[in-house]
Amino acid sequence: MAKTIVCEVVSAEGEIFSGEVELIVAPGVMGELGIAPNHAPLLTHLKAGPVRLFEGGEEGVFYVSGGIMEVQQQRVTILADTAMRAVDLDEVAALEARKRAEEALLDQRSEMQFSNASAMLAEAAAQLKTIQAMRKKMGRPS
Repeated sequence: MAKTIVCEVVSAEGEIFSGEVELIVAPGVMGELGIAPNHAPLLTHLKAGPVRLFEGGEEGVFYVSGGIMEVQQQRVTILADTAMRAVDLDEVAALEARKRAEEALLDQRSEMQFSNASAMLAEAAAQLKTIQAMRKKMGRPS
C-alpha cells in the first residue's frame, strides 16, 4: 500500500477537495512544489495556476487563484481565494479575459490600470495553463 497524505483544497466558497493523495504538485511563488507524505513542515504562498493531486495512478487537476499552502507531516491545507476543478474552467472565457487584459495593457492611462490589466492577464494565463495541464492528463492535444 502506498503512503498517502491528507490534502484539503479550500476556497472562500467552501471545500473543493478533501482526501488522501500520494503527491501534491502546487505553483509556489518561487517555483513548483512537490509534496509527498512525511514532507517537512512548510508554510508558503501560492501563485495562480494548477494544483495537481496524484492518487493511485490518477491525477486530479484544480485551479487556484493564489493563496497559502500549509504542509504538516500528515496533512496539507491549501487556502485560496478562488479554487475550482480544472474541468469547470471555461476556456473561451479565459481566452476572452486574456484578450481584454492584453488590450488594456496597450491602452494604459494610469499605473492602476496597468496593475489591474497585469493581474487580469496573469489570472487568465494561469487558468489556461490549468486547462492545458488537464488536457495533458487526459491525453488530449492542447
